[in-house]
Amino acid sequence: MLDWAGESQYYVEPKRLAKLGYLEARKEPGKTRERTVYSLTDKGLQALRDYAQTPVRFTPVKSDPLLRLLITDLVGEAVTRESMATLRDDIADLRARLDDGEASAQALPHRTRYLTLVIDFLRRYLELHLELVDEVEREFEAGDQRAAS
Repeated sequence: MLDWAGESQYYVEPKRLAKLGYLEARKEPGKTRERTVYSLTDKGLQALRDYAQTPVRFTPVKSDPLLRLLITDLVGEAVTRESMATLRDDIADLRARLDDGEASAQALPHRTRYLTLVIDFLRRYLELHLELVDEVEREFEAGDQRAAS
């Protein structure tokens, strides 16, 4: 749900930050082969401290459900209602992942409080999406009934 970098950046970004001196890379044994483990350097920690002191800004919303609603007049309410309903399965999967994340957070006592705040927010965000799906179904079903009469 928190996708601020493309999947292709997952492995590139730590290497880039290590080259800049924000992370330190070391090799450790993995399950099947050696793996790279990154640690924050003093420079990296200072950069985070500096960033934490800047004003928080609202992040622009990138939302497929809202885009679908904005094109409804061009594609029709029935197709939009059907496609929006598929969001329920996605949300069920994300809820399960949040459950897993909450369980994992308990293993990090120094971070549990902060991770729990994030997880609780994301649960409410998912609920907001479910409310939107319910509203679309109600609104567009009513429109179908008006059109049929």
